[in-house]
Amino acid sequence: MKRPILIIGALFFVFGFVTWLGSVLIPYLRIACELSNFSSYLVAFSFYISYTVMAVPAGRLLERTGYKRGMALGLSIMACGALLFLPAALWRSYIVFLAGQFIQGTGLALLQTAANPYVTILGPIESAARRMSIMGICNGTAATMAPYIIGSVTLANADGIRERVVHMGAAARLVELDALAHRVMLPYGIMTVILAVLAFLVYFSPLPEMHSDEASASDAFSTISSKTSIFQFPYLLFGVLTLFLYVGVEVIAGDSILGYGLSQGLPISVARFLPSATQLCMLMGYLAGIALIPRRLSQAMALKFSAALGLVFVCCVLTTHGIVSVVFVALMGLANALVWPSIWPLALDGLGRFTATGSALLIMAIGGGAVLPLAYGWLVDHWTPQHAYWIVVPSYCCIGWYAAYGHKIVAS
Repeated sequence: MKRPILIIGALFFVFGFVTWLGSVLIPYLRIACELSNFSSYLVAFSFYISYTVMAVPAGRLLERTGYKRGMALGLSIMACGALLFLPAALWRSYIVFLAGQFIQGTGLALLQTAANPYVTILGPIESAARRMSIMGICNGTAATMAPYIIGSVTLANADGIRERVVHMGAAARLVELDALAHRVMLPYGIMTVILAVLAFLVYFSPLPEMHSDEASASDAFSTISSKTSIFQFPYLLFGVLTLFLYVGVEVIAGDSILGYGLSQGLPISVARFLPSATQLCMLMGYLAGIALIPRRLSQAMALKFSAALGLVFVCCVLTTHGIVSVVFVALMGLANALVWPSIWPLALDGLGRFTATGSALLIMAIGGGAVLPLAYGWLVDHWTPQHAYWIVVPSYCCIGWYAAYGHKIVAS
């Protein structure tokens, strides 16, 4: 048990590092490619929409390859996406940057479709949220490091560059922005090599192979032989909707905080560290999950508490100003931490042979990270960065409803 947990933990570290690079890439590409707020949030859209597009094909592929080989293939695809950032930076082509993001998201869709149910299946369903919280710490540690590391390279002296290019001629501005775009080449070149090596190591690792039919036979799930379709599990379908809205909220909290900090008067040299603050708050939430679930807190109760806390924090964001308001955006990470690890076991419990399909649908729900942040970016352009946070209020309400009622709804 310990060795598989360690290996999967390393993969969740990769998830976090790659996923939360967007919090830095959005403001970085907004300057380098001269974008509007709405256009810059296509960075998040191109990454997260790949989950919706590719999750079902990923689920079908896993039925052929098994989880272990599927994870190795997912890492290989991610390496290809990272490699595409080199020509994107060389040509300062926003379209190519977005293509690289989409390919990386495709690899992660395959990787997560395999890894999330794998963690859930490795032990009793009652403690699945606890194991997912352990994975969340691996994810969150990387997510905290990623903006700091990449931001230190790509956004160094970004305040000065942003001010200088306004007063430059066309030729000088082109040279300055090209140099800024080239900064991303070294870190993404290193990332390409690391992902390729990890793919090799996972493929030849002692990780037990498991196919979807083996997962459905696990004692962790009760097979329901009378069911003929995944659509006969309404609690799963409501879970997919809830996860869609939640991922959108999580991405908004992580990817918007840097820009929101700038709107509240903070310089880029300070604001670039704000995404790491959001991730640190999520880490605190994961630690609480490990300590409390399932001994002191059920998965459903953790979800209720997370929704209530999220509503409190977003109301504080909307009613305060300056650094205080920014701090409450970071604290949304604390409210968000236990939502993902709680929804997964509640939505997958009892699916039996439909587990792999259910997992693919839940991975598709990560597309919420494409839609809601893009809507947030549009609201920023047409309203204010602060008032745009109203978009997360209905999402937290839906999370609370699922925790209280939605996960209990079964087909008659």
